[in-house]
Amino acid sequence: MTISWGNTLLIANPVAQNGRSASLVDRVAGLLRGRLPRDSFRVELTKRAGHAVDIAREAQGVDTVLVLGGDGIVHEAANGLMARPADDRPVLGVIASGSGNDFAKAIGLPFEVEQACEVLLGCEPRPIDIGQVNDRFFVETLSFGLDAAIALDTVVRRKKTGRTGTALYMESGFDQLLHHLDTFDYALRVDNGETKSGQSITFAVQNGPYYGGGFKVCPDAQLDDGAFDLCIAHPPIGVLRACWLFLQAKDGRHTKSRQVEMLRATSLHLEFSEEPPAQTDGERLRGTSFDVRMHPSALRVLAPRFNAE
Repeated sequence: MTISWGNTLLIANPVAQNGRSASLVDRVAGLLRGRLPRDSFRVELTKRAGHAVDIAREAQGVDTVLVLGGDGIVHEAANGLMARPADDRPVLGVIASGSGNDFAKAIGLPFEVEQACEVLLGCEPRPIDIGQVNDRFFVETLSFGLDAAIALDTVVRRKKTGRTGTALYMESGFDQLLHHLDTFDYALRVDNGETKSGQSITFAVQNGPYYGGGFKVCPDAQLDDGAFDLCIAHPPIGVLRACWLFLQAKDGRHTKSRQVEMLRATSLHLEFSEEPPAQTDGERLRGTSFDVRMHPSALRVLAPRFNAE
């Protein structure tokens, strides 16, 4: 089969997963060099946090950018690609090997490296929507409050212990639920409509359905429908009820709760009275005022499908 990726760049973080990614880079490069036209493939390794943004933004003569890693490097590469003019924006491909692979899961890619390469080699580019919050782009998730605190705490625990996976996220989740079940006052304007005030424990803005290693916070969210799905958990919620909702969210069964509000929007302005924990694609976000907008079909990705199973 002829692979029509053109000139291809693989971006990888060799120190990810406590250094385990270094051996994966050689395996992936060997697999792809044997299948792609000669002299059409090269590898560039990141040297610092945020380096993948610069590499993706500045890569010249490249038709396809592949990333090896988790949601963090996908987030960086997408920000670099979105900084380029639309007519000079390479296709993005993802080979999942990180500790959080929500985006790869959303587009139907396997997590085993050899299998992921085989699937990618049979994929055609498909357009997906890209979210933007203030001056940053995101591919999958944006959240404030409890869920953001859980995501950020998970990153800290991962770096300290070297552990990964849903179990670590749930460990962080129960710790935050038991000790930091905080409420945040907000003002929300959706699609340039009327501003409404409220209180939230969790406020998630999703482009795709997943966060936290596979939790379906917005089970109906799709990467190619031109809209965000919002999930807002309102107080009062006691600790036991919050723990129950947290477990329900693993399979998207929390949405019928009377404390949970589900909305759809293409843009929103959100202000908090005090700075909440905030994250986008697992990366920390700071501030109290957030402008969020959708860029429909802004980035092409190699993917077999979009919709969650």
